[in-house]
Amino acid sequence: MLKIKNVSKSYSKGNVKAVDNLNLNVERGEIFGFIGPNGAGKTTTIKMICGILPPDSGNILIDGYDINENPIAAKRAIGYVPDNHETYERLSGIEYLNFIADVYEVDPDVRNERMEKYLEMFSIADAAGERIKTYSHGMKQKLMVTAALLHHPPLWILDEPLTGLDPKSSMLLKEEMHKHCSAGNTVFFSTHVLEVAERLCDRIGIIQHGKLIAVGTLDELRGPKANETLEKIFFELTESEE
Repeated sequence: MLKIKNVSKSYSKGNVKAVDNLNLNVERGEIFGFIGPNGAGKTTTIKMICGILPPDSGNILIDGYDINENPIAAKRAIGYVPDNHETYERLSGIEYLNFIADVYEVDPDVRNERMEKYLEMFSIADAAGERIKTYSHGMKQKLMVTAALLHHPPLWILDEPLTGLDPKSSMLLKEEMHKHCSAGNTVFFSTHVLEVAERLCDRIGIIQHGKLIAVGTLDELRGPKANETLEKIFFELTESEE
């Protein structure tokens, strides 16, 4: 579903290497957790996957489409929740959702059914007619999640998706992630909440200084230390790379 081949990205005229020769395959049907310290390259990687930033080198394939060579087809296969809420705040919630549905050419009957489902699920149906600028942080996060799911993309790219969500909405989103993958789709998400990654993910990748320093199931990451927590593994690996 997602293939990252020899991808690198630098800033400051090449002086800062945010992502360094990254290689990663994420398969259909799995929830893949992408974790690392602040500044490790997580968000840069996600923005390259989504076509927001161009890689300096390498290739990214989404559902078989190269994000640089066939960006429209690749982006149609993605539902993206960013780590911020950069949206059109003068629109109402429902206007924004209809705009997104228009971009992805979602049939009116289908979009209305999905809007109703997710707006009710995340308890923001009553606020859908209000301008987004009046929304709280958590409400904006719920709206962004709803917008990303409207066209039912095979690959969900979620950058810190649980930030700002109340416990019920967080639980419901995690349930949706499981349902999505059970249907043969894929979830790729970053989080700082290691306990969530430990419970939720089929596989986990750890990035440090732009390099993928470990990838595998929790048991594979543990190795002979069968009872090791992901938190302990994470700190041992990232500290050893300093």
